[in-house]
Amino acid sequence: MVTSRACTVFGAVFGMALAISLPIAAQAADPIKIGMVAPLSGPIADAGRYGVQGAKLAVEEVNKAGGVLGRPFELVIEDDQSLNPSTVLAFAKLADDKDIVAFLGPTRSTQIQSIAPSVKQAGRPVMIGGTDPSLTLAGNPWFFRFRPNDTYTARVMSDYGLNKLGKKKWAIVHATDAFGTTAKNLFAEALKNQGVTPVMVEGQPNNSPDYTAVALAVKQSGADVLATFITFEPDVAIFARQLRQLGVNIVWLGSPSITTTTARKLAGATLYGTFAVADFHPDANPEAKSFSEKYLASYKTTPDFFASWPYDAVHVLAQAIAKAGSIDPQKIRDALLAVKDYRGVEGTYNFDSHGDGLHGYNIVKNDNGNIVVEKRIDFDN
Repeated sequence: MVTSRACTVFGAVFGMALAISLPIAAQAADPIKIGMVAPLSGPIADAGRYGVQGAKLAVEEVNKAGGVLGRPFELVIEDDQSLNPSTVLAFAKLADDKDIVAFLGPTRSTQIQSIAPSVKQAGRPVMIGGTDPSLTLAGNPWFFRFRPNDTYTARVMSDYGLNKLGKKKWAIVHATDAFGTTAKNLFAEALKNQGVTPVMVEGQPNNSPDYTAVALAVKQSGADVLATFITFEPDVAIFARQLRQLGVNIVWLGSPSITTTTARKLAGATLYGTFAVADFHPDANPEAKSFSEKYLASYKTTPDFFASWPYDAVHVLAQAIAKAGSIDPQKIRDALLAVKDYRGVEGTYNFDSHGDGLHGYNIVKNDNGNIVVEKRIDFDN
């Protein structure tokens, strides 16, 4: 079941029903509510649409299987409007509902940072998709991450670029938000550990209308490889087009944003030939393939990581509540931390004491618009 306090916006933006049909037995029981903060409007509403659809698909599957503890899941959604202040307000509205037992938080690290104090005060599990490592290392016991954090981004990108592609002259372009700054620092440190100093490092704010100066700096830097940590897909597309307009065609190895469906639609051929780390790919494992087929059948488009991690999060939460035999927040938290060897669409989940469930990435290539897996790299820690 899906409901929303922002029903008008949700219905207008996504044009989908806000209720999922349930078996009669499940309908008779009080639902277990899950709150979800997602961008239903604003510049990254496309990502919100994928995320809501991934979560909705998982809720449907849980409920068709009889629910959890004999009760159906109900998804309650608030629009974060793609902004930090409205993300705080959206989460606060959800947290005021004491019947909500857990939350699907944002994918963007900067928005997750903004709600961290409220999450701690709410005292209920919040499943997140942001990759800034500090999110789960800051002592907040209620965050559970359903994507690999950026320590793995840095390790995989530097290893592949240096040792597989043989590139030494790195230019780094990053968003100046929490994700971009942290990822840039981790990546520069990973290069340093292998005796390499970047020839250029440039930051750019999110939602920048023009990347010409940054693209020109890359061209003039003498770099033979480019690493990017850009948060928003429209920014990726602008940068990609302006790079190509200036004739910059060096090897490009990016964070997952350059693999998203939205980025590829906006940037088109300007992203052809690029490499990236990607936590989700339809061909990465059988679970991912099955999910992709169901998602495509339901929504007539292919999924990306914006859809995959909420899908996994709902199913892992269902398993945790079932094993806990309770909707008590502390018991759910303990059960989530105990999840081991769960085969999800993003990979195999083994939660550590900080709440990080995944520990590796796929290296992928944009082959004339199709994302293909080059290699999978996993770490023990």
